[in-house]
Amino acid sequence: VVVAEEEVVVVAEEEVDAEAEAEAEAEAKAIVEEVVEVEVVKEVDAEAEVTKEAEAKVVEEAEAEAVEAIPSMADYEAEVAASMRKIRTGDIVSGYVITVTRDELLVNIDYIADGIVPAAEILRINDEALADMYKVGDKVKAEILKKDDGEGNVLLSLKKGAQMIVWDELEAHYKNESVINITVSEVVKGGLVCMIKGIRAFMPASLASAAYVEDLSTFVGQSLDVKVVDFDMQKQKVILSRKVIEMVGLEEKRAAFYDTIKVGDRITGTVKKLMNFGAFVNIGPVDGLVRNQDLSWSRVKHPSEVVKEGDTVEVYVTEVDKAKKRIGLGLKDIKDDPFAANSAEFTAGKVYEGEVTRVVDFGAFVKLGEGFEGLVHISQLSDERVEKPSDIVKEGDKVQVKIVEINTKDKRIRLSMKDAKEAEESAQVAKYAQEEGNATTNLKDVFSAFLKDIEK
Repeated sequence: VVVAEEEVVVVAEEEVDAEAEAEAEAEAKAIVEEVVEVEVVKEVDAEAEVTKEAEAKVVEEAEAEAVEAIPSMADYEAEVAASMRKIRTGDIVSGYVITVTRDELLVNIDYIADGIVPAAEILRINDEALADMYKVGDKVKAEILKKDDGEGNVLLSLKKGAQMIVWDELEAHYKNESVINITVSEVVKGGLVCMIKGIRAFMPASLASAAYVEDLSTFVGQSLDVKVVDFDMQKQKVILSRKVIEMVGLEEKRAAFYDTIKVGDRITGTVKKLMNFGAFVNIGPVDGLVRNQDLSWSRVKHPSEVVKEGDTVEVYVTEVDKAKKRIGLGLKDIKDDPFAANSAEFTAGKVYEGEVTRVVDFGAFVKLGEGFEGLVHISQLSDERVEKPSDIVKEGDKVQVKIVEINTKDKRIRLSMKDAKEAEESAQVAKYAQEEGNATTNLKDVFSAFLKDIEK
């Protein structure tokens, strides 16, 4: 019983201690919460104070900026002064069209006043309407004629400004090597004149075409694609070329042509140009030369004796030089070689009558037949010393010549007037001797020695 009572007492005491501990813990927790709440309130109050100060500072700065943003009269004066320094009479300025009327343009030139462009200061073709030339928003370059036209506007001219734009465009074409289209205005010495929006450009005759052009007037009024090959705005120089465009691809065509053509080919061509030494014939992508000696079997002094420019002719190829890009042509037909035909008719050692066709320093050429001509060397013109062949013969003379040699291979004939004269004299003496056959022996003896000398 006593033990049981003691246990009850112990249990009771433990319960009392537990309650006391719980109460103490609850009281401590309440104190902590109160302290935390107080700290939070302090922090919130502190943040609120900082925010009020920041807001006050922002408002103060905004008010200051607003005051500063309000332009003063001094600011307006400074802006106007700065604007007025931007332009001077004669300046070229850029601007945008803001109004188009029948008689003028109103242009914004980024100045305190707008610019006025009268119709008289605009380059127009056939009095073209301004509304057809310009639209609102178009960018223009203008020259300042007056800073104040009397009504507060700036008086402008687009004439010089328009030319400045054209010069800029031409410079861009020159640098980019781009193609432009022009119309030829007139022919002048050495080439063609083309007007490009008021700018004078020149195209030399040598650059008008890849092919030779005899009459440049055929280009007048034509619309041509060209390139600017030389440009100098300060010297007002613009040089154009149509040839550089035509040459594109032409070299490839020529190379292919040289690869396919061969000696002996017959081709139809057009006579392009006559020179003293021959005729140039166009045979497609190239021109070939027919020399005088290849124009005809007869001697030709000038190609105009046989052909004229523009003639369509059939030629044959005599030479192909791919390295030098040169083609030789012939007009005379090889099959109709008169030398071969006449060589059988004429015999070396005989005397024939011929016509002097040409007199040169070293002798004279004598024609015996069509295409059959030989040379009488100066030493064979006479049995006397000859200083100048022209002292003995002249062109057109009919003369007696003896054929000394016929060179079939080289087609050359050597002639002698001296030998022909001696042969003629010998023949006359022989004839006379024959006619005097009944004469005395003394007469025969007189001529016998002479005849022997001639024969030698």
